[in-house]
Amino acid sequence: MSWQHIALQDATPLPWKNGGGTTRQLLVWPPGLADWHWRISVAQVDADGPFSIFDGVQRWFAVLDGAGVELALGQGSTVQTQSLTQQSEAFCFDGALSVDCMLINGSTQDFNLMVRSAHAQARMQRVRGTLAVTTQEGAVCALWAGVYGAQLHDVNGLFPVPAQSLAWMPSARAQGLRIDSADALYMEIAPCL
Repeated sequence: MSWQHIALQDATPLPWKNGGGTTRQLLVWPPGLADWHWRISVAQVDADGPFSIFDGVQRWFAVLDGAGVELALGQGSTVQTQSLTQQSEAFCFDGALSVDCMLINGSTQDFNLMVRSAHAQARMQRVRGTLAVTTQEGAVCALWAGVYGAQLHDVNGLFPVPAQSLAWMPSARAQGLRIDSADALYMEIAPCL
């Protein structure tokens, strides 16, 4: 298998029903299926408001641009708050939770990975510098390259990832990867057995 690639500018922005922003869907699996197993997207958030609820979905969230957000997760006495900025690690939470999003100081651009727990499990981490990983057999590996781009090194050599784009490899074999970037997000999505 080889790396595939999509630029953010090539994904159509879809407006939210509440008018608070737009989403650009980068990758959905299975392709074209409304009842996806997992989905990768970038959102432009222009106004405070609630997140959509996704029962049975594990959500990963990272701020790409802007001052950041404060999330209020849960309801009543169980509300927990989480402040996230471009410097924060990727944040994972239960998609079934009620979540209100407050912008810290203006619009933000945010990265989202959503995984239906019945079909897959995922992990996401920021890359600032060099990250060396060994991929899991059969997992989808993906890399979001921020404004500085990224360099992927695998057993086949170097794969440059342009700025503001997503590279992925479906059903990767177990192998060593090295990623060099000033700001990127690395993901693995493994099907449940």
